[in-house]
Amino acid sequence: MEEYAVKILISGTIAWSAAFLLARIIFATYSYEFSNRVISAIHASLAVVLASLSVEDWTCPVCPLASNSSPRQMQTLAVTLSYLIYDFVCCHFCSHVNLDNTVHHLVSIVGIMAGFAYQRCGSEMVATLCITEISSPFLHSRELLKELGYKDTDLNLAADILFAVTFAFARMIGGPYLTYVTLTANNPLLIKAMAVGLQLVSAFWFFKILRMVKYKLVKRA
Repeated sequence: MEEYAVKILISGTIAWSAAFLLARIIFATYSYEFSNRVISAIHASLAVVLASLSVEDWTCPVCPLASNSSPRQMQTLAVTLSYLIYDFVCCHFCSHVNLDNTVHHLVSIVGIMAGFAYQRCGSEMVATLCITEISSPFLHSRELLKELGYKDTDLNLAADILFAVTFAFARMIGGPYLTYVTLTANNPLLIKAMAVGLQLVSAFWFFKILRMVKYKLVKRA
């Protein structure tokens, strides 16, 4: 792992932790999870921006396949890895820890660390980052709105639908394609395994989201 990536990883973990403590002060009247979701929403937005800026060729966003990672891609992944480490620890202080979320964190952390170890697959991993995080701001917004008192309102329903549509498009259309090109390219076996694992988690969440949307629409009707 490059020295600059290690520095970003360490400083990033400290920065996300400090940002959470600041959020707890600012949003002291709200829950622990509220502050964590504020930080998560900030990371999701930042991750999508950094991932977009690190794409080398927009005519083929996942190209070149199975190639050496560029410094910008390594930096982008280091920022997200630092967040994942912070969030993994933070979530275990929260009562809402569940198995699928834990598996998602572990798969993502191991996958990015494998990318650092091989210093390859930067294009695929940055594309994965964009696909997995693009729906996250809507995910966190719907939960923040509930705690702000907008549960069962049109605004909260709109956030639910935007999250479901964005998640479905990104993870169930873009995700399988990205998994396919990762598996067929000359990538290390561990990278391929992590791609499959992440797609399986996404599929599991997709069916849970379908049930949520159906419940919300039936309830509204």
